[in-house]
Amino acid sequence: MENYSRARVVEQPCVSPFAGLPADTPEVRVRDGSKIRNLLRFALSRLEVGLGRLLFSASGRAVSKAITCAEVVKRRLKGLHQLTRLAQSTVLEVWEPLEAGAGLDSLTVSRKLPAVWILLSREPLDPEQPGYQAPGPCRLVSVTQEAVGPTP
Repeated sequence: MENYSRARVVEQPCVSPFAGLPADTPEVRVRDGSKIRNLLRFALSRLEVGLGRLLFSASGRAVSKAITCAEVVKRRLKGLHQLTRLAQSTVLEVWEPLEAGAGLDSLTVSRKLPAVWILLSREPLDPEQPGYQAPGPCRLVSVTQEAVGPTP
């Protein structure tokens, strides 16, 4: 590959697995360079205004960041139902030869990346669907002096 340079990268968009969502459902597209605090600010503002649903979508290295954001939102706003879908997105890389007269052809490399969609909803979702998670119990965790131990 030392005789080639990457000319362009084209990420082919995945079709959302939630086809029946209303058009006004906000989507948070998580990228690798996205800041979690900015994503959380946007997501919490949309859910606190009264919108009942929110969709997180991510692919590649941003998948873990999307999962983290969804879990933090679920902890801050109790009673959210979750539906998760997994898929693959395709990325095409086009490599051009460094020297045009060397007799080398352009290369196209196709890679598959993991993708995730996480739907958070205040309204109950179908619990029979794969990937459904019911709202967790609303427990408050408190630290008592006995649990921590005596102070020195």
